[in-house]
Amino acid sequence: MTNPTLQQSHGPAFTRIYAVGAARGENAVPNTDLIGPIDSSDEWIQQRTGIVTRTRAGAGVSATDLATTASREAIERSGIAPEIIDLVIIATISNVQQTPSMAAVVADRVGANPAAAYDMNAACAGYAYAVAQADALIRSGAATYALVVGAEKLSDVVDPTDRSISFLLGDGAGAVVVGPSETPGIARTIWGSDGSKAGAVGMNGTLTEYRDGAAEWPTLRQEGQTVFRWAVWDMAKVAKQALDAAGVTSDDLAAFIPHQANMRIIDEFAKQLKLPETVVIARDIATTGNTSAASIPLATHRLLEEHPELSGGLALQIGFGAGLVFGAQVVVLP
Repeated sequence: MTNPTLQQSHGPAFTRIYAVGAARGENAVPNTDLIGPIDSSDEWIQQRTGIVTRTRAGAGVSATDLATTASREAIERSGIAPEIIDLVIIATISNVQQTPSMAAVVADRVGANPAAAYDMNAACAGYAYAVAQADALIRSGAATYALVVGAEKLSDVVDPTDRSISFLLGDGAGAVVVGPSETPGIARTIWGSDGSKAGAVGMNGTLTEYRDGAAEWPTLRQEGQTVFRWAVWDMAKVAKQALDAAGVTSDDLAAFIPHQANMRIIDEFAKQLKLPETVVIARDIATTGNTSAASIPLATHRLLEEHPELSGGLALQIGFGAGLVFGAQVVVLP
């Protein structure tokens, strides 16, 4: 039997980010509100992290709600009708309802039903992973326009008495619309993982252990020094690889948008990459905190609000975090 020639899809040669939207938790939580349970001080937190305050959502606001708000802004700004968005990817580690996916709910809320929709978990690298997937799926012809979201309500998974990470975390969502382009707008992603260090940052228990009474409600923990060293030394190499993959140098960049993990890590990155003074560095962590998968798009949104002249310029973005996963790419800013 001779099979007929199978048809495979082909898409546009290039993609780009059309627009970005954001939603931050409505409550500003200064360091002084958190220092009691961890026996610390405002000065200690600022010195170690650069955080002055962070945004957290109220009890009645979910990560899905934050994702919806950010998505609506991104879609409106993009000029793309929501009904022709046929792919929705949400990067998150804090969807407290395992199924249905946050993405399917958001797709329906914003008018993109029946788009392909799924959540993916790559922690703080999640947004970079999701951008890589949207780019590849559009160029393969599997999708036409994609809504990519990083959304977290980390206040649901934080222990206020934990000194390793609790004071870092905030709530928020950032969203972008990705679609076809006549010129390259998203360079090749350098991504990967190091599961041998999976214990360095992650949840301190499982839901089944919690169900069986063998553990408390799982919350995030980290080995601060291990994560710091890995981020500063190994991730600077990944960032350089992303520049090489894009065929550009740090001198060509308009902006550097790293995951907002810690201001000291961001400063060290800038030194390692030898960024010229002309490159604007995102420092959204000072007032938003660490929002895991949401941090890069949130930082991008703020950067463009404060520096609209960066639109059309090149930005190096890099995410890294739990499970010790990482992803970096150079993009054209919308």
